[in-house]
Formats: sequence, C-alpha cells, structure tokens
Amino acid sequence: MKKIRVVIAKPGLDGHDRGAKVIARALRDAGMEVIYTGLRQTPEQIVAAALQEDADAIGLSILSGAHMHICPRVMQLLKEKGLDDVIVVIGGIIPDVDIPKLKAAGVKGIFLPGTPMQSIIDFINSNVRPRAEAV
Repeated sequence: MKKIRVVIAKPGLDGHDRGAKVIARALRDAGMEVIYTGLRQTPEQIVAAALQEDADAIGLSILSGAHMHICPRVMQLLKEKGLDDVIVVIGGIIPDVDIPKLKAAGVKGIFLPGTPMQSIIDFINSNVRPRAEAV
C-alpha cells in the first residue's frame, strides 16, 4: 500500500516554524511521506506543492491569526485544481469562534496547542484514503 503523502506548510508571514517541524517529524516517524515547504508560503505555493507532490493531505501551521484568510483560499485553489480529495488540517492559534467557519470552508481537522501528536496521526490515518500508486 502506498504511504500517505502530507505537505506541511507555514503560510503567511509567521516565522515560528518549530511546531511545523515537530509535526513533520512525528508524521514521518509514523510512516508517512512528509514534504515540508518551509516558511512564508502563499496559498498558491502550497497548492502547487500538493499538486506536484501528489499529496493526500495538507497540514497548515498558522500562529499569525491569518487563518480566516489563508484557509478559504487554499480550499478554493484545491477545488480549482481538481484536488477536492486532498484533506486539509490546520494547527495553531485558532479562536473557538472560527472553528465552525473553517470546517464549513472544508478544513477537515483543527488542532489547537497541546493536542497530542498521536491524535493528529490517528486523525490523518483515519481520514486519508491514499491514492493508488501509478503503474
């Protein structure tokens, strides 16, 4: 069976990437293929990476408060590129009032500070259906 491929990205101007690197390593250690795009990624760059890497999931680390701008744009671009089956999860500082709006926009999982790594791994494993390998 093909490994789950996850693109981890730090969108916007937030330069705090320790959390993104920690989750990237945890997902890798759990047997997933992880592509870390680095800091200051635009929604366009993130979706392009997901397309190029044949990603099954995108993980966004957002601490800047820009989640209500970035996440809907990522979801729109995924739809435009025919990548509706790529799940999006986010982690970071997300006010409770924004969680229903993000879920309505199509974000599958929202993880706040202190969420156990195993919970995130289990969520991705149970919500991603890896694409069949190309022959």
